[in-house]
Amino acid sequence: MQADKSMLTFPRRDCFRRGFGGLLAGVPAAFQLSSARSADTEQRAAKACIFIWLDGGPSHYETFDPKPDAPPEVRGQFEAIETCLPGVHFSQHLRRLATIADKFSVVRSIRHNQGNHGAGNHYMMTGAPPRIPVGCGAFVSFHPSIGSVVAHERETTEPLPRYFSMPSMSRSGGPNFLGAKYAPFVVADDPNNARFHVRDIALPEFVNTERFVSRQKIRSGVDRLPRLNNLAAGDPATTGDAFYEKSYELVTSVEAQKAFDVHAEPTEIRDRYGRNSFGQRALLARRLVEANVPFVTLYEGGWDHHRNIFPALNDRLPSFDNTIATLLEDLETRGLLETTMLIVLGEFGRTPKINTRAGRDHWSNAMSVLFAGGKSPSGQIIGATDRQGYAAVERVLSPENFVATIYQKLGIDPAKIFHTPQGRPTHLVSDPTPIRELMG
Repeated sequence: MQADKSMLTFPRRDCFRRGFGGLLAGVPAAFQLSSARSADTEQRAAKACIFIWLDGGPSHYETFDPKPDAPPEVRGQFEAIETCLPGVHFSQHLRRLATIADKFSVVRSIRHNQGNHGAGNHYMMTGAPPRIPVGCGAFVSFHPSIGSVVAHERETTEPLPRYFSMPSMSRSGGPNFLGAKYAPFVVADDPNNARFHVRDIALPEFVNTERFVSRQKIRSGVDRLPRLNNLAAGDPATTGDAFYEKSYELVTSVEAQKAFDVHAEPTEIRDRYGRNSFGQRALLARRLVEANVPFVTLYEGGWDHHRNIFPALNDRLPSFDNTIATLLEDLETRGLLETTMLIVLGEFGRTPKINTRAGRDHWSNAMSVLFAGGKSPSGQIIGATDRQGYAAVERVLSPENFVATIYQKLGIDPAKIFHTPQGRPTHLVSDPTPIRELMG
């Protein structure tokens, strides 16, 4: 099939800049697709994905892969508890998730060779290993993120952006060569705050509707004026108009205002999610999915426990367990789980041996990923680590397999090839083989 070429250029402008957190900013981007849209909407197993990113690398020992028979310096301080699945144990603070383990699957056998945050983040967030060595704290982007690819493949005339990230964008959560149009809409404000509102999706207090419409007409009139040298078709402002039109739609959309209004939720529901930032962002993610947003990332930092891991997780895991269990059950109750994937992961796991600072360090040989919804078979433990959790040894899987699974379930062909602005072919995923146990 002859590939279509689309040249897009987008200027940097300061209108709506804060609320769009990158959607309206950026440099020109050009790309070429090697194939037509790969899957019919009706054939998709999922319509949306809530991607919960635990930045820093959560310990597999203290979450979904405890090793109660390992030596104390490996086992750690937490007990293993039974789940509703015979013979399957989680760590002691995941009590609610243990009671509903039949509603999701856990992959225990993804491993890779990128043992620092920057590289591990990039690999798991894009399905592509970084092409050059990167530092631990690096923000790298050699490949479009999953969210940006979904935004590109699921373009729509609806006012809400296709890709959200809260409260910030991950290190490698951007669009790379796809261009700023496919960066996430960042909701930085805290929905747990009583005065929560999303900046720049409503008119300023000093601009009423009549004045706003008048300004829009003036701008439209200016845009219709002849441009110098009759170069309107090549003027960067021409393609930039798409941004402004989307912005106008967002500001004036009743649906958008409604989606962001977490205060409209019953008090009981808000309490169930947890009256904390993470809990209320999870609730907002559910509302965005209800409003037909296909990809939402919850970026939850602070999982890099090099020291004092057990006191830290004693404080954090109970509320984390409650929020994830509530979100999963709420999606199911509302009939959204069939069409919405819920995924929980970080860039890697933690070292088997507890270090001299009572913590665990980076470890990419083993990690655990929770995967639910989107018609994925549930109640599964996929793969296994060895008896002491040193490495994945059964059904060993790669980040490519993981990312290919997400694309496949969303109706995006993971074998698709893009062409960069320099004309270089780039595989969406170099190994497009999904995890068969999750495909149904």
